[in-house]
Amino acid sequence: MFKRMKKIIAVIATVFAFAAVAAAQPRTIGIRGTFGGELSYQHTLGANFAEADLGWSNDGIYVTGTYNFVFASEGDFNFYAGPGAALGIYNNGETSGLNLGIAGMVGAEYNFSIPMTISLDWRPCFNFLYGGFGYNGFGLALRYRF
Repeated sequence: MFKRMKKIIAVIATVFAFAAVAAAQPRTIGIRGTFGGELSYQHTLGANFAEADLGWSNDGIYVTGTYNFVFASEGDFNFYAGPGAALGIYNNGETSGLNLGIAGMVGAEYNFSIPMTISLDWRPCFNFLYGGFGYNGFGLALRYRF
């Protein structure tokens, strides 16, 4: 009984520790304009960050996730690049279905003195099931930092 109680307390302590670390990391939420629109979320992980975007375009909806490495910072500017993946549902009038792809991202962001961030990036994607290589993934994002 005592060993089981120790395990339960250890699990609870671990969950609270992970929650505290996640809550202490800066996050941003906002919009990213591209050839469609996206709701965008970033979560800082050490010096780098993960980004998740829910987007829509004229032929479907998609979710894209990237892990970005901040490779240079100059004052309030950050320059980043990283790999990712995309999953979407498309309907172009002739065909419809599920799409899966690998993505990359390279960009720059500026952190204002108020809790706002603006970024300009390029996110090409190679789609395995529909569309092939998509090179026109330029985007401008405005996000709130919290």
